[in-house]
This record gives sequence, structure tokens and C-alpha cells, in this order.
Amino acid sequence: MNIEIRKLTPELADDYVKFFDVTPHSDNVDDHKCYCVCWCNDDYEGKDFSSAEKRREYAIKYVKNNNIQGYLAYYQNKVVGWCNANTKADCLKCCSWRMFMASMPIDELSSGKKVKSIFCFAISPEMQRKGIAKMLLERVCEDAAKEGFDYVESYPNKIFYNIEDDFMGPVELYKKKGFTIHCEAENRFVMRRKCHT
Repeated sequence: MNIEIRKLTPELADDYVKFFDVTPHSDNVDDHKCYCVCWCNDDYEGKDFSSAEKRREYAIKYVKNNNIQGYLAYYQNKVVGWCNANTKADCLKCCSWRMFMASMPIDELSSGKKVKSIFCFAISPEMQRKGIAKMLLERVCEDAAKEGFDYVESYPNKIFYNIEDDFMGPVELYKKKGFTIHCEAENRFVMRRKCHT
């Protein structure tokens, strides 16, 4: 299977939102179209993400302004997968970090360590279990090393429930790629892989 991984750029904003337009990742598809706007390097204060239409508008703006960062997986010129990966220190005021990740350690900020965080995977249902998340993860790690990051970090649930609730990926995905458990926080592991240049 010929999968192409492309880093998200402003020019790919239309491809990005179209993927979320048509890719279900919840039983309540219409209301839950997230467009991944809650994981970004913008301050959530004063933002209105209350409808799919508003989230879509923010998504276009965020991609064009480099607030949402990550990688798209293409198959036959169609987006079939997404991985949200951004600089951890830049995302501490985003919606989802404030709501779900307040207990996560941020000790590296004082030490000057640079961490790339993986926040989300979304794969088209018909393309799941074909290794696309693994390919996206490999590209995140490759580019993080080239870009001078010290670590790539992920936050999988300790217990895998289902794809909808485990959008950060399963623990085993990371273990297979050399990630180890750095620490625990509530119901999640903090897993890290050291970047090698």
C-alpha cells in the first residue's frame, strides 16, 4: 500500500478540513466533528468551539496560521489519516490541555528541554489496522530529531477502551517504536522517546 505522509502546511488546509468533514470518529458524528481545534498552540480563552461549523472555521484559520501542527497520510491523493503533533510548551493553554491534561508534568520547561507532544490520531475507518498510525508516528519522530527536539512525548490511556476514547493511540503502538513510560498521571501514561540526531 502506497501511503504518503505530508507535514501539514497552510496549503493543505482544504485537504485537512475535508478529511474531518467526512471521517467519522464518534457515534454522534455531526456534533463531534472536532477538526482537532482543541489541541493547538493558541490560547483557548475567549474562543467558541460550540458547533462543528465554528470548529471548522477555526481549523482553517489555525492551519493557515500554523496553530495546528501535524501530519496527514494520503492514499491515492486522498487524506486517510491524521496525527496532531505540536511543541508541548506552546500548547499548555489550548482547550484540551486545560480540560484534561492539567495533571501532566511540565518539568522540562524549567530544564530547557524541548518536547514534541503527540495529541491525536484519526484514521479513516476503512484504512484502520493497516499501519498508518505507525507511519505517522515514525515521521513525527524523524522530524522531531531533525528539528532539535529532545523528546517526543505521548499520553495514551492506561487501559485501551476504543478508538474514539483512545485517540492518542494505544500504549503498544508507542512501545513498539521505542517509547518508555516516563511517569503516570491519573488514567494516562506519559511515554517518551529520546530524539537522536
